[in-house]
Amino acid sequence: MTLGQDVIYDNGWKVADLRALRRDRIGFIFQAPYLIPFLDVTDNVALLPMLAGVANPAARARALELLTALDVQHRAKAQPSQLSGGEQQRVSIARALANRPPVILADEPTAPLDSERALGVMRILNQMARQFQAAIIVVTHDEKIIPTFKRIYHIRDGQTVEEAGEGRALD
Repeated sequence: MTLGQDVIYDNGWKVADLRALRRDRIGFIFQAPYLIPFLDVTDNVALLPMLAGVANPAARARALELLTALDVQHRAKAQPSQLSGGEQQRVSIARALANRPPVILADEPTAPLDSERALGVMRILNQMARQFQAAIIVVTHDEKIIPTFKRIYHIRDGQTVEEAGEGRALD
């Protein structure tokens, strides 16, 4: 298994620091936002880049750039408890993108969002995937976002089936 040019598994783990691999190379978007309750929105997004060695000002600038792209920049100083469910989810998406990972794993990323915001988030994810040459793997029951995918796989009776020609990425 490779991630970019790095071999990470070849009949045994090749990467010594799996925490760094997850932090730097894989963005996670969960169904629940899992924001750190005592950090404001900007710090929730800037934390991973700072842990990866990015200077505080650059990490915060990146956080604000992503919050703006996801239309939650006006909540940058708010605590997670002050946000709506949709705002929390958009912040968690910004956090997943903060280190520009080549792989983004998303579990029901648009569940708490209305249709318009869900499609907007998928547009942004697809745009960033193209810009940073990242792969996005989404697990969802949300049929309204299915047209945003280039490839669609369904699991039926324990078997994975590709649905050819169903998906199209939104620009």
